[in-house]
Amino acid sequence: MDFIKNRRSIRKYKQQDIPVALLNQLLEEAFRASTMGNMQLYSVVVTRSSEMKAKLAPAHFNQPMVVNAPVVLTFCADFNRFSKWCECRQAIPGYDNPISFLNAATDALLVTQNFCTLAEANGLGICYLGTTIYNPDQIIETLQLPRLVMPIATITVGYPDEEPMQTDRLPLEGLLHEEVYKDYTSQDIDRIYAEKEGLPENKKFIEENGKETLAQVFTDVRYKKSDNEYMSEVLKRTLKAQGFDK
Repeated sequence: MDFIKNRRSIRKYKQQDIPVALLNQLLEEAFRASTMGNMQLYSVVVTRSSEMKAKLAPAHFNQPMVVNAPVVLTFCADFNRFSKWCECRQAIPGYDNPISFLNAATDALLVTQNFCTLAEANGLGICYLGTTIYNPDQIIETLQLPRLVMPIATITVGYPDEEPMQTDRLPLEGLLHEEVYKDYTSQDIDRIYAEKEGLPENKKFIEENGKETLAQVFTDVRYKKSDNEYMSEVLKRTLKAQGFDK
C-alpha cells in the first residue's frame, strides 16, 4: 500500500484513453463504499467529449486538466433517484431538507475516495477539484442535474504524464486526538506547523504574494473571507433551487 503514502495529484495526462471496461470496473468497485441505510445516495456523470469538457471548464476556473484529462468525473449527491423509487412504490419521500443533503453528500464523498484509491492502484492519476462546491450552479446547468441532485466532487482521471513533487502533510500528532478532543495551545501550533512553514516552496509562496506568513497567504489571497461569503450565498441559493430547503 505504499502508493497511498506516496500519492500525489496529477494534472498532466498522456493522450491515452481509459478503456470503458476499466473505468466501469473501478466505479463498480467504488460503489461498494459504505452508504447511509444502503440507499446509495449518489450518481456519477462521466465526461469524455471535448465539447462537454470545454463547457465544464469555466466552472472549474478553466484549470487546464479539465480539458486535457481523458475523463472528468462529477460525483453528485443524489436523492432524486431514491425519491422517485419511493413514489413509484406508494411511499412518500421526505428528503427535500438539509439533513438529507448531508447524508447524500457523505455517500458521494465516500464513493469518490474509494474511486480515487482504486484508480491510483491501477496505474491511473487523479486530481481532486475543490472548485465543484464553488460553482455548483454552473455545473448543474451544464450537466442538466435535476431537482435533489447536487455536484459534490470532480475528479480528473488519466494515465500520468508527470511525476510532480509530493505536497506536504501535517504530522500525525497534529491531527490525532485520543479519547477526547484536545485543543491546541500556541506552542502546539508552532510545533505542528513548523515543518510546513519551513519548506522552501512555502517560503517562496510567502515572498511571491508579498505576505509575512504562510497563514496570511491563505487568509488574504487564496481563501479570502469575502470569497467564502460570496460562495456560501451561491451554495445556499443552489441548495434551495435544487430542493434541499425544507
